[in-house]
Amino acid sequence: MTDIKSPEERSQNMAQIRSKDTKPEIWFRKRLFNKGFRYRKNTNALPGHPDLWLSRYNTAIFIHGCFWHRHSGCRFAYTPKTRAEFWISKFQKNTARDSYVLQQLAQQNVRVIIVWECTIKKMMKNSSYEAEVLSSVINFLHSDTQRLELYELRS
Repeated sequence: MTDIKSPEERSQNMAQIRSKDTKPEIWFRKRLFNKGFRYRKNTNALPGHPDLWLSRYNTAIFIHGCFWHRHSGCRFAYTPKTRAEFWISKFQKNTARDSYVLQQLAQQNVRVIIVWECTIKKMMKNSSYEAEVLSSVINFLHSDTQRLELYELRS
């Protein structure tokens, strides 16, 4: 199957995809800020340059896009039909890098929260779900748990 866009148009589309300050990231961090949490954005001091770093809680927060980070079973984690070999290779490298970063952070005893894009999209639509997820984050920050992964929690 051929692409419906020219290589130049596709390149321009791909160049518009941000690696930081994405809409889900901005939305989520505003909620944390409103709850009184202070953080640094995209710090270079830690492996993987976490989207948010809460030094007071020794916690790195990653806002993972379901497509790019291959959220298993998620409808947003599809594989494009064109150039499938390229995409499969790209996704394998992304997931390998994610695993490596998590290992590095664990060795430094840094706590990690991974929030999937689909979770944030659902939070934007449902205020009770938003409260439930934020409560999970707050409970994690005040616990001794090392890792939390947030993906479409069910009530």
